[in-house]
Amino acid sequence: MTASVLGLAPVLPVAVLPDAADAVPLARALAAGGLPAIEVTLRTDAALDAIRAVAAEVPEVAVGAGTVLSPGRAAAAVRAGARFLVSPGWTEPLLAALRAEGVPFLPGVSTVSEVMALLERGVREMKFFPAEAAGGAPYLASLASPLPEARFCPTGGIGPATAPAYFALPNVPCVGGSWMLPPPVLARRDWPRVTQLAREAARLRCGPGPV
Repeated sequence: MTASVLGLAPVLPVAVLPDAADAVPLARALAAGGLPAIEVTLRTDAALDAIRAVAAEVPEVAVGAGTVLSPGRAAAAVRAGARFLVSPGWTEPLLAALRAEGVPFLPGVSTVSEVMALLERGVREMKFFPAEAAGGAPYLASLASPLPEARFCPTGGIGPATAPAYFALPNVPCVGGSWMLPPPVLARRDWPRVTQLAREAARLRCGPGPV
């Protein structure tokens, strides 16, 4: 098991899956394109079954749960086979639950105070969300000097045009996004197209990365 979410893939695909049957071919298509990880958001009734299917049938892909909003959901996701947990924000009870599950996790932040509070609690790896709306790459660049120990996976509104600006930052090892999973492509189950888009996304990684 990896000790970090940030090293799983240069881009962490974020998937909303209404149908669990799509999870396995989707995970395989992403891996074929160079993205061997998938964050399945807990926004649909099929999410836990999707995580369970990928964990059982595509072990080479690190499947995790996103939009983890409560301790109960964190526990359910790990029982289903999630190898990492991602939350859009954090509270003290949720942070305690994320720690207790024993898998890597990314609590969400969007302010300096939230980052400082997590650093005080020994958490150095975080999700920056909603990235573009919260200030984007310039905002994270401004945190690199005063808070150099913090590392971020920015997610929210990022696409192929904006990702390189994040990758150029020393505090951004990876980004999260769904641009390689366009709804029309998923609706027609065009897995070769997903592989192509994943390959293009993986090639966007540049810059110094983690130190």
